[in-house]
Formats: sequence, structure tokens, C-alpha cells
Amino acid sequence: MPIVESKYKGPPFYYFNKHAETIIPSLMRKVDVSYTREQIDTPDNDFLNVDWVRNGHRRLLVISHGLEGGSDRHYVTALAKLFSSNGWDVAAWNNRTCNGEMNKTIKLYHHAASYDIRTVVNHALETQGYQEVCLTGISMGGGQTLRYMGQGEEFPLPKQVKKAVAISVPCYLPHSVETLYDKSNKLYEQRFLKKLIVKIKAKAQQFSEIDIEGIDDIRNLEEFDNRYSAPLNDFESAKAFYEFCNPYPFMQNIDRPTLIINALNDPLLKGMCYPFELAESNSNIFLETPKRGGHVGFALWNSEYTYSEKRAFEFLN
Repeated sequence: MPIVESKYKGPPFYYFNKHAETIIPSLMRKVDVSYTREQIDTPDNDFLNVDWVRNGHRRLLVISHGLEGGSDRHYVTALAKLFSSNGWDVAAWNNRTCNGEMNKTIKLYHHAASYDIRTVVNHALETQGYQEVCLTGISMGGGQTLRYMGQGEEFPLPKQVKKAVAISVPCYLPHSVETLYDKSNKLYEQRFLKKLIVKIKAKAQQFSEIDIEGIDDIRNLEEFDNRYSAPLNDFESAKAFYEFCNPYPFMQNIDRPTLIINALNDPLLKGMCYPFELAESNSNIFLETPKRGGHVGFALWNSEYTYSEKRAFEFLN
């Protein structure tokens, strides 16, 4: 029954609530790392931008970022720096349309894009011959990672894939989406929405069939997903889209050690996003639920790295 008692005691005193724990690192934190970018082809004639830190190591960490993030986000660069300084190569891949370059196809990225992780892992193994591959995913990227780890029956995992860590992950996506309806979370929803609207406007310049009339009148993510995310990915509604993207049904099939770190005060998680029953029934799922940490927070006093980053390094080593 791998429910892990967390050693995280909480952030410095000035992180006074769950929103401060979430927002302050996002706005104030910067960790520098030097990447080399590679553009790789996908099976559907699109491309992915992968940012590498290569030091000739035989172990590889694949990092998947959160919604509207990218390889330049602080939580990615910190993991890249920590691991690459301690015996690992790193591949921080960018979801399609993320981090500065629009993709070629009409489809956008989403929570279920584990197929793109598969492309990155397979490419790394074919071209670099790594002996060991581990994965970390943050928020949406955590959901993509859990889905990838749980799809082994349909898409057998390479033997080199050993472990994974998912941080602040919406294990049950419909419940996470519901948190965005809370008035106290309006800031997060509007931040995501603003970025996504800009992205759809750019996509409409590529594909004339995308109708952007009235797009600036959209007021919430559900409305946006009903109008754009769902139909562009061949779903009838936002609800159907969320159900399809939900990683939870795949998690029971995870057969390699996987750590989930979800703070109990995470403003974007609730309910089955804390999969206690799965952790009790699946010996490969290790669930750690610190009382504090916010969403992708987990700050530590006088430390370049957060608790979740150090914990990921400990678990994967």
C-alpha cells in the first residue's frame, strides 16, 4: 500500500496561503539552463521541439510541461539543471504550439498527448541508445506521463523505461476542471484562457476553416473547449473531451514505479485527483500528499530547488 508519508513541512512563512504558494514561484523564480534544440518529426507529419541537455550520460530524463507552459518554465529548467548536473541527460519536450512555434496540423495539444511522449522516448532511444529512461511530468504533463506509463498493454513500454514522477497532476481531469469554476480560481482560468485565445487566432491564420468571430467574447475555459478544443480534436463537446483526456482509467495498468506528489491544498485539484484507492491497490503507484505546496509550488527556504524537484531526483535515483 504505497501511500507515502510526506516529509515536506511547508514553504517559508511569506507563502501565506495556497494561492501564494502557487503564484509566487511562477512569477518570481528563475533557474537558468543551457539547451540545445532539436526538431523531430511525428508520425502524423507534424513536429515537436525538444530541448536537450546532453552530457554523454547513459540515463535520460524526459520532462513534460504543464498547460500553456514550455521547456523554459522554471519548474522544467530546475529539473533539467538538477538532473543534468548529477549524471543524467535531459530531454525537455514542448507540446505542439508551445514555446514559440506553431505546429503544422490543425489539431492542438491536450492532456492525452501521450503519443508525443512516445515519439520523444523512441527517438531518444533510437538515436542516443540510452540504457535507462525516466519521466517527470508537471500538472498537465503529469497527466500525459501517467497515461503513457499506463498504456503498456496497447503500446508496450521500452524496457529502458524504468520509473516516473508526476507533480501537481490532475489524475481525474473532470474533477480538476471543476475547480476552475470556483470564483477563487478565476485568476488561473483567465490566464489560461487569454493565452489559448491568442493561440487560436494564430491557428486561424493557418486554417481558414477555424472561425474566430466572437472569440474575444468567450468568458471561460468550458466555453472555449466546447467551441475549439473539442471539435478540433474530433469530440462533440468539452465534457467528452475531458473524459477522453482523463488519465485515471489508465493508472490501474501502471506496472513500473511511479510517484505522484499532489499537495492537499492544491487549488486546482480535488476529489479523485488524490487516487488513494489506486495507490492502495497498485504496488507501483506511490502517492504522496503533503498538506501544503499549492500547485507546482513546494518552495523550500534558501534552496535553489523545490521539495518536489528534490523528491523526484531521490525517487528516480
